Amino acid sequence: KQILVLGLDGAGKTSILHSLATNHVKRSVAPTEGFNAICINTEESQMEFLEIGGSESLRSYWKMYLPKVLLLVYVVDSADHARLPVAKQLLHQLIQNNSTLPVVVLANKQDLEGAYCITDIHDALALSDIGDERKMFLIGTHVAEDGSEISSSMKDAKELIAQLVLETQ
Repeated sequence: KQILVLGLDGAGKTSILHSLATNHVKRSVAPTEGFNAICINTEESQMEFLEIGGSESLRSYWKMYLPKVLLLVYVVDSADHARLPVAKQLLHQLIQNNSTLPVVVLANKQDLEGAYCITDIHDALALSDIGDERKMFLIGTHVAEDGSEISSSMKDAKELIAQLVLETQ
């Protein structure tokens, strides 16, 4: 059982995964061409993350992996206003056939000028339309400077994901 990490290309999925795995920041520049798997151990559990690149050519693979996962982590670029409607559409398509899959939305790049705040992201993604039966979380994150320790929001995201994995196993 895995945790699926999805989102548009450039949202920061790889940087977030690296930060969660090492507790240190490494800004990744190259987009993920294909898949990126990473294992993160906590005291309670071992979490296996599978990131699938967000470019249009890879999005057809997203749905194939969805039935096999415990949790969906969906990363959006809070400062990329123009592509939020696409991010919203893809998220809604992904989860429409699975009403119980827990979703953690990471509103990434909160440190950038012009980034939408959490309430704006909530509205832009129409998260209130997704239904009440599902466990759904929205956390604002950012990956700080290279080499520094991860932000408290990233630590919160990691703890939340670990907790959800324990609950769903």
